[in-house]
Amino acid sequence: MDREKELSRVGLFEKLDRRHLRNLASICVEKNFEAGTLLVKQGENGVGLFIILSGRVGISKTDSDSVETKVAECGPGDILGEMSVFDGAPRSASAVALEPTHCLVLAAWEFNAFLKSHPEAMLELLHIVVARYRQTNEALLGLGAARHD
Repeated sequence: MDREKELSRVGLFEKLDRRHLRNLASICVEKNFEAGTLLVKQGENGVGLFIILSGRVGISKTDSDSVETKVAECGPGDILGEMSVFDGAPRSASAVALEPTHCLVLAAWEFNAFLKSHPEAMLELLHIVVARYRQTNEALLGLGAARHD
């Protein structure tokens, strides 16, 4: 499998310089998850991010009353767990494989070491993260406006 090519298809990494993609590809690990396997658990520390190559993963959040709500479903080309890797905060949701799922896993410490040694890549990623944040913000503002109509 061409890990570099797979990384270039992921929104977070698609605009990275080729040499940075090559470096990231070299530190990724391929991992398979059986259906029903928990990839990340809400509230736990984030030890890495996952790039889904095949399969499906369900994302859910549990509130303070222990009520679980399904919030998303991810598939090939999607990334999950990146926010905890960036900010070091506990996982904001849980993720479970809904079917056999094949991922590239990028350990947090390896990713952070890469960013420290390649600050220009960190700046490239910052632009992408901010753009995603702005899109989310706009979508939330649109939801708020729709509720008031």
